[in-house]
Amino acid sequence: MIPYKSPNYSDDAFNCPFCNAYAKQVWTQLGGIQGGRSNPMLVLIVDDVYLATCDRCGQTSIWVRKLMVYPNQSIAPLPNADMPDDLRSDYEEARAILSLSPRGAAALLRLVLQKLCVHLGEKGKDLNDDIKCLVAKGLPVRIQQALDTVRVVGNNAVHPGVIDLKDDIELASKLFVLINIVCDVMITQPKAIEEIYSSRVPESAKDTIRKRDGV
Repeated sequence: MIPYKSPNYSDDAFNCPFCNAYAKQVWTQLGGIQGGRSNPMLVLIVDDVYLATCDRCGQTSIWVRKLMVYPNQSIAPLPNADMPDDLRSDYEEARAILSLSPRGAAALLRLVLQKLCVHLGEKGKDLNDDIKCLVAKGLPVRIQQALDTVRVVGNNAVHPGVIDLKDDIELASKLFVLINIVCDVMITQPKAIEEIYSSRVPESAKDTIRKRDGV
C-alpha cells in the first residue's frame, strides 16, 4: 500500500488535496500591497492566513489558524477499496468531522476497529479481548500494534486520559492510515493471494499441496 501523508499545517510535503500526489508544498503568508498618499507602498500581512502551493499540480490550498479551509474536503485518506460497507460508512463520517473534531473522529475510528474485528471473526464485545484472540491466531506484531494504537487513542477520545485529542488533528489523521493498513494486510492482501492461487494453480497441484499439509 502506498504511504499517505495527510495535509498538515506548515509541513514541507504531504499528499495534495487537489491531485492527491505526495508533493512538496510551498508556504506563503497571505498579504498584499496597498497604495496611499502617506505610504504608497504599504505591505499588508494577514494574520493566521497561509497559502500552500503544490509543487506537482500548482494548485493552492488556503489555511486559516492552522486549519485547511480550501478546498473544503477532508484531509484524511480515502478508505481502503476492500473495506466492508458497514465499516466504510463510519469511516467516512470520521473523515467528514476530522478537522472540526479530531476527538470525535478518533472515537468513530475505534468503532470502525471494533466492527473490523467482528469481520475478522471475533465477538466484537471487548476490543482488547478481540485483539488478544487475533494475536493468538497469529496476527503479525506490527498489525497488533496498529490495532492497539487505534484502540488506546480511541479510548482516550471517549474517556479522557493521558492523550488529549481536542486539537490534535495530526494524531487523529494517522489513525485513518492505520485502519487502512490493517484492512490492506488482513483483507486486501489475502483476497489477492486467494484469487491468484485459485485461478493459476492447477487442481492436481492443489491436491498434492493438501496431502502435503494433511488438510
